[in-house]
Amino acid sequence: MKAIKLILSALAVAAAGGACAANVALDSPVGKRHELVKTNSAGLKLHELMNAYWNDYIELRPIESNLNGDMRNLGALQDVSEIGHQQSINLLDRYQEKLSAIPFVSLDKNGKVNFRVFEWMLKHERKTLDFDWHYYTFTSYAGWHSSFASAMQQLRPSTSSDYSAYVDRLNAFPKYADQNITLMRAGIETGNTQPCESLKGYGEGISGYIKPASDSSFFAVFKTFPKQISKADQKSLSLAAHKAIEESVNPSYQRYSEFYQKEYLPACRKQVGISSVPNGAALYDHFVKYYTTVDTNAETVHALGLSEVARIRGEMKKIIAAVNFKGSFKEFLHFLRTDEQFYPKTKQDYLAAAAFIAKKVDGKLPEYFSFLPRNPYGIEEIPMQIAPKVTPAYYQGGAADGTRSGKYYINTYNLKSRPLYELPALTLHEAVPGHHLQISIQNEMTTLPDLRRFYYFHPFGEGWALYAEYLGEEMGIYTTDYEKFGRLTYEMWRALRLVVDTGMHAKGWSRERAINLMADNSALSLHNITTEVDRYITWPGQALAYKMGELKIRELRTFAEVELGEDFNLREFHSQLLINGAVPLTVMETMVKDWVTIKKK
Repeated sequence: MKAIKLILSALAVAAAGGACAANVALDSPVGKRHELVKTNSAGLKLHELMNAYWNDYIELRPIESNLNGDMRNLGALQDVSEIGHQQSINLLDRYQEKLSAIPFVSLDKNGKVNFRVFEWMLKHERKTLDFDWHYYTFTSYAGWHSSFASAMQQLRPSTSSDYSAYVDRLNAFPKYADQNITLMRAGIETGNTQPCESLKGYGEGISGYIKPASDSSFFAVFKTFPKQISKADQKSLSLAAHKAIEESVNPSYQRYSEFYQKEYLPACRKQVGISSVPNGAALYDHFVKYYTTVDTNAETVHALGLSEVARIRGEMKKIIAAVNFKGSFKEFLHFLRTDEQFYPKTKQDYLAAAAFIAKKVDGKLPEYFSFLPRNPYGIEEIPMQIAPKVTPAYYQGGAADGTRSGKYYINTYNLKSRPLYELPALTLHEAVPGHHLQISIQNEMTTLPDLRRFYYFHPFGEGWALYAEYLGEEMGIYTTDYEKFGRLTYEMWRALRLVVDTGMHAKGWSRERAINLMADNSALSLHNITTEVDRYITWPGQALAYKMGELKIRELRTFAEVELGEDFNLREFHSQLLINGAVPLTVMETMVKDWVTIKKK
């Protein structure tokens, strides 16, 4: 799962976008990152419009732009007050009106792709703002307080002015915290709170950030300075940061912790489904379309999920027979969850196993991709403050300018819930050829408009990462039947999401029913299942993206294979998907079919 930028975008309900160069054509040579493609006057006007949007957008959301490598407004924070919310509405309304003035029929092929992508983003982000979702400032996975902390740790100040701006942002945190608390109070007043059942232990993830300044994660960048910063500046900047943490940051986290325990937790809602809140059914219907990028509904998605669950379970039974296990399906799952041979003994064992798999995949990439990113990635542990409530792993994208690598974060909390047979699929998903490969290539394609370099279309990004798990079979990454069962468990996990997410939010299912269904059909640990279900409860609709995207990618690959026959090249197919950046599934289908048509000529 993609992490920080995704969380910031989802919780702020913000739209990213923009443009700075002409678009890459579907039939352009792979590998030309910086070659501009000619377009017509209407297309250039569209680029200018998208560029203007991008500049306006990053002015409103400085942390997100900083994570992309744009270090403007390093000392500022987003205004998440009602005034800031109205600014977001005005921004989207203004650019929808401007986009409508560009005649679609006058655009060339590349311009039409840009138009469709820009139009989809503006329309769907704007519709989200018609609801009260901005009152939900956190999920069980992460929230404004943890995303702020994680984002600050990703920044790499390099000059005295950068460090000074970093301190300014720390001192701006109290206002930002108070604005978020005000939003949550408004949520309480309007009946828009997260469910009680999913909040167990969440408070510890707030208080965990309150530490003496010298031990705080916010102080880490002040322990080592670049050589060009004078000793005198280093001392004054360190003292300023120490003071900001003690007088601004820590008191704000303490204030939030007290508010959460005394006001928010007692007001949590009793029903888990978002349909139980005012206008919640309409919100979920919107989220089903938003997180799948297709015109569908909960009933259709639910039925598809049930079909996939049945199919994958049949594949699982074949592996159980292959390992000669004598017992029922339920007994086999119990065996996988409890036998010590499947679990790491130390954190170092677990991290080393992940690193070995990652390097093994790295060596296979040129066989399957004709275009690879420049930016590398590293492996790190998920911070302990959030680890108990977080998924097995997530990916943090690097900076688009190459100054910060991507990170594959692995959860080492409760090692008895981290089976080694799942690790190959997990690594393929979060690192390569999953999120790191896809996101890094997208970020590095400077020929694309910035909207298409940085906006995260969930079913494309998550669908690609799930497809990467499937691709691991062809790459020879799964070396045992148990690891193959682990891959199927992960695929089952995503199929079950279609069932339980729609079940809880559209059909009135209980949390217990969702947990039981997942436990009965996958080898996921009970700890992971619980944290996952809580994530779906507090972040409705997002879990639908994975399977919907993967199924469309596999469908389009089959289409291309059949249409092109011996002319089909898997390396080229993969690169064509990735060099054009993330797009809605409907646009992806059009682009692939256009590419196939060109190849057949």
